Amino acid sequence: MLFFKRQWPIIVAFVAGIVLWAVYYIPTAESQTMQDRFVQWGRILVAFAAMLGILSLLHHHWSKIKLKRPGFGFSVVTLTTFVVMALTGLLPINWRWIGFAENLMNLDGPHMYLFQYMFVPMQATMFSVLAFFIASAAFRAFRARSIEATALLIAGCVIMIGRVPVGDWLASQTVVSLGAWGERSLINFPYITDWLLNIPNAAAQRGIVLGVILSQIAIAVRIIFGIERTYMGGGD
Repeated sequence: MLFFKRQWPIIVAFVAGIVLWAVYYIPTAESQTMQDRFVQWGRILVAFAAMLGILSLLHHHWSKIKLKRPGFGFSVVTLTTFVVMALTGLLPINWRWIGFAENLMNLDGPHMYLFQYMFVPMQATMFSVLAFFIASAAFRAFRARSIEATALLIAGCVIMIGRVPVGDWLASQTVVSLGAWGERSLINFPYITDWLLNIPNAAAQRGIVLGVILSQIAIAVRIIFGIERTYMGGGD
């Protein structure tokens, strides 16, 4: 049993990692077929993992309701909405409510109606509330206590002005003629915003993405060769 708990996962990870890495350098139909089969098996594993996550979610909220722990009312709402959405999505339910959203019901059915006109507005409301927290965090961060904070404050103010209509209005109101150079705006926040986003910001993002990719490669190598074993449920 210890073999299937310790050595077998390492062998599977090593073989899968080496095979999927090698197929990219072997341009044959057999390697492509093998890669497609690995992708299919990956989708099957993801489906089982999703099912396990759903069962774990249901067990957690049901236990919370059964023991009446603090906040169990939210668990009741969660399980109720889960059952309703699952039934409307799996069962061939299609009804017509005369006088109440009749046109919308006839177009998509109850499942898409609940998703489009209940889930999406609630999600938008949640993100709208988060906007206030983001604004408060930005207010605390935009304090000129150092050179870096001052640069962040100036760049943030310029980008915010350049992304709202007042930035376009200021650019249109400060246009001057420069002779052979044509007409130029003295306060062109949209242009400065595009420059900040496309050059310094893009360069910084590419550096961050490159660092993330290199760290992913390092972690993949550690997993393939059995150095990293935290995915097995224990420590190193």
